[in-house]
Amino acid sequence: MSTQTEQIRIQVEDEGLVANFLSPPEKVPGILFIHGWGGSQQRDLARARGIAGLGCVCLTFDLRGHENSAMSKETVTRDHSSLDILAAYDRLVEHPAVDKESIAVIGTSYGGYLASFLTTMRPVKWLALRAPALYWDTQWALPKNSLNREELAIYRRQTLSPADNRALAACAQFEGDVLLVESGHDDFVPHAVMMNYRSAFTRAHSLTHRTLKDADHALSSVSCQKAYTSILTSWISEMVIGSRTDNYPHYSPVYS
Repeated sequence: MSTQTEQIRIQVEDEGLVANFLSPPEKVPGILFIHGWGGSQQRDLARARGIAGLGCVCLTFDLRGHENSAMSKETVTRDHSSLDILAAYDRLVEHPAVDKESIAVIGTSYGGYLASFLTTMRPVKWLALRAPALYWDTQWALPKNSLNREELAIYRRQTLSPADNRALAACAQFEGDVLLVESGHDDFVPHAVMMNYRSAFTRAHSLTHRTLKDADHALSSVSCQKAYTSILTSWISEMVIGSRTDNYPHYSPVYS
């Protein structure tokens, strides 16, 4: 988004001084946070408060089956969750201050998996995925909690391509900027899953991959939480500020 410029004249005695008003854009980026399975929006809220300070409108929410609706957790399917994120996205872009062409989605674990599908259903400019989970395409209508965890663990150790998985196929179509954050000691989302996601983003405008070497899946330690917040905030800042100054970054993938 470029700065708005309005040329004016300032009258001083008999002189009209040519001047320009430079003002920020009327609309600002919108950022949607999607938490993981078994989580809540609480951690997202803390990060959203900091990111909102960059000049963004942030929306955090609890997926059905969590927090106030936890009683329905055993019946929630991936289809239910997909409808949840669509509703949340639509509510975000309804905000009068949000620029509908500058939407970022930040997903964690199951939320990252859902976020990949969202990019095919709604416009998304920036996509940040922390330890995005991966599930087989079949049994979509079954309750999420009924999926076989042992078989799922085996599935996640496989090398998969966009032709093998709908979430990866969605990533292969995404042309925006991507941040992938991996945990070095993740028992739920192994390195193979991260590589599958990374390999799928062949059309991304930019791809940044960071690894929190000492982190587990839940980022249990305070230091890992702070490290992730720092990575996320810096990346969002670069994307948002770059888009506002017409210095939108054009760079090759960054891996670490």
